[in-house]
This record gives sequence, C-alpha cells and structure tokens, in this order.
Amino acid sequence: MVTSSAPPGPPPEADAPFDGRAFRTALGQFATGVAVVTASTQDGDVVGMTMSSFNSVSLDPPLVLFSVARSAYSLAAMQSAKGFGINILGQHQQDLSNRFARALGDKWNAVDHRRGVHDAPLLSGALAHFECVPYARHDGGDHEIFLARVVRFHVPEAGEPLIFFRGRYHALASGAAC
Repeated sequence: MVTSSAPPGPPPEADAPFDGRAFRTALGQFATGVAVVTASTQDGDVVGMTMSSFNSVSLDPPLVLFSVARSAYSLAAMQSAKGFGINILGQHQQDLSNRFARALGDKWNAVDHRRGVHDAPLLSGALAHFECVPYARHDGGDHEIFLARVVRFHVPEAGEPLIFFRGRYHALASGAAC
C-alpha cells in the first residue's frame, strides 16, 4: 500500500508550504547503518558525533562522505580537523550511539578507544574503522557535507550492524539474505 501526505494530481506549486516533519518521516523509511565520526581538535580535545549520513563516494580515490548540521556544537572542530575516525557501530553498541548523539556532556567518560590518523579516536568494538583525511567540504543547506579520503581501514570485529529505521534502532533478521 502506498501512502502520501500530498494529494494525487499535479505537483504542488513552488511557493506552497513544505511539510518538514512529513519529509523527515518519509526519509526515515530509508534504513541506515549507524556510525560515530570522531576527530581530535587542535587543542588535543576529542569530539564525536553519531550519524547515519555516512556513505561511500569513490573507490579511486577512496572517498566517503558524512554531513554535519550547521547547528552542531562540534561543527567548528570537524571543519578544522586534520583527520577523522569513522566508526561503524555494531548492534551491541546502541549505548555508544545514544551517547554520541547528545550535544555536549562528557561523551568520552569510560569509552575505550585508541588513536588513529591525526589522533582521531577509533572506538573499541566497532565493526569497522575508516581513518580519513579531509578532501573537500560542500554546502548542504542546513548541513555541511564533508568528503574524506580514506587512508587506512580495518574490520576488527565480526558482528551484526546497528540499524536505524523509522526513528528507532533495529536488528537484522538472523540469517536473512536476499
């Protein structure tokens, strides 16, 4: 069954009001994995942000992207970072996802990690790590899009991914494949 918040017929006029909440709900129909992007600041502090806006861009050169809200407290730190750690979370790391999704606070208290390229933190227990350097940044409306060049990666843990769908965490069905 197909549902829509817009009535059938011709497309709405360009000046018609746009329903941002309905748009966000529609975007939630796309299931994503969950990553925590980390960096070290010029002062040696560490920052980290949970995001589902991570994906591959190119194999040659090896590029990935993520986007950061312009309102994010960590935006300036990400803009000036010399390196990024992209940590793909496993199903067992929902608590880390929640911790790094919050603004401010002591996100790093008792979080086991090691330092990667340019001191970007790599979270223990992640399904995969991508160690990256900045490549380009682009305007993305209320977000800034970061392109990062992967310089190292590794898959230290086996396990199932943490999935985000319709505003909640989910698990893959055991053994299910298409």
